[in-house]
Amino acid sequence: MSASSLASGRQRDLEIEPGPLEAGAESQIIQAELTWTGMQFEPGIEVAIAPNGRIEAVGLLGRRPTRSLPNRALLPGLVNVHSHAFQRGLRGLGERFPDGTGSFWTWREAMYALVGRLDAEAFLRLCVQAFREMLDAGITTVGEFHYLHHSNVSADFAYDALVLKAAATAGIRMFLLNAYYAKGGVGQRLAAAQRRFETANRRAYWDQMDRLEASLDPVTQTLGAVAHSIRAVDIDDIVALHEEARRRKLVFHMHVEEQPREIEECLAAYGRRPMQLLNERLDIGGHFTAVHCTHTHPDDMARFLARGGRVCACPLTEANLGDGIPDLYPVQVLHGSLSLGTDSNARIGFFEEMRWLEYGQRLRNERRGLLADRAGEMARVLLEAATDGGAGALGVPAGSIQAGMWADFAVIDLGHPALAGYGVESLLDSIVFGAGAEVICGTAVGGRWRARGSGPVGL
Repeated sequence: MSASSLASGRQRDLEIEPGPLEAGAESQIIQAELTWTGMQFEPGIEVAIAPNGRIEAVGLLGRRPTRSLPNRALLPGLVNVHSHAFQRGLRGLGERFPDGTGSFWTWREAMYALVGRLDAEAFLRLCVQAFREMLDAGITTVGEFHYLHHSNVSADFAYDALVLKAAATAGIRMFLLNAYYAKGGVGQRLAAAQRRFETANRRAYWDQMDRLEASLDPVTQTLGAVAHSIRAVDIDDIVALHEEARRRKLVFHMHVEEQPREIEECLAAYGRRPMQLLNERLDIGGHFTAVHCTHTHPDDMARFLARGGRVCACPLTEANLGDGIPDLYPVQVLHGSLSLGTDSNARIGFFEEMRWLEYGQRLRNERRGLLADRAGEMARVLLEAATDGGAGALGVPAGSIQAGMWADFAVIDLGHPALAGYGVESLLDSIVFGAGAEVICGTAVGGRWRARGSGPVGL
């Protein structure tokens, strides 16, 4: 099969046929022109999907397709580990600096101003918008690191239900990472602008987690535990929250060492950097994901990863906020432990996140191929971070096209001009290093298909 035959001309958009794709439908057999099988794209692969939305079998099955996708390639649905959906409302704001340069801290004041303006309707609208943009970028699962809990009038946790509603409306798989937030800084009381984030105590937190657990859609929604940061949660509370999360078999996420000031305050209060403190006080295990680590020493990160920890980088947000570039190259145990997030959602483009994960290391070290695997493959490592690595960080059976996984896919338009001239062997490199979300023509979440720019079937 020649590259020219695969890439010649624009074909029809992915069609959405409502009848067979509703919940409880009969099994589907999907055959794209090319399917990513974990190491390469292969032609002729059939993917059997059960009525429950799980993949039953993958391979040369010899079964008649119920949906053929000519001139399309099938990737695993991308997994966005770290999002603050409401911050989509800041897009285009905070990018002027009449008083000179800005920083993360000046950006945070703009974010607090947005929080002060948001009512329930505006919050819901922003979240739905962000989640739909994620689907258009090939993201089928989002880890929503959620800390805007309350309405303006009371500590009611009303916005926790709203973010779940937004995900259901958009049709995205939701992993609600519900955040504990109690301090305005290390050892400081909450500021007025942070009151809508507040969790009064650990009992109130776990009571709310129990209420949320009872309200989840078991097919598309899952719950995880969060300590917002060392700035917002005392270390003793972090330890207790982490222990309870492990007892409940929940993943645990936390912002770690995003800013130098955070490290300075932690050193002053505890005599240790945040990552050092976590390594000393917690039994890390395989379910702890540290987000950002832009100022984490490689030795501290290597110890964290060796104990089963995971790291989520958010390159576009880290660049936008001036956070810095995490020092990943010296850490040799990264592969399989690295994931990606869109964070502030100033730009939702997961192929961009993937390539800038590597580009940041190139700029930092003035060399190329810093995150390549032992075979020298670069694009596979970046795709792994955006799929398998993300699924591992969230503990969700997704991120790969194999039996037992959710039938979550991103569909690539092989006829798009951005991919003109590709070869099958170099297709993944062409996508990761040369394309954007425009090559995504549709997604599936649990076998429910959605064309780019449209609502999901049945909603």
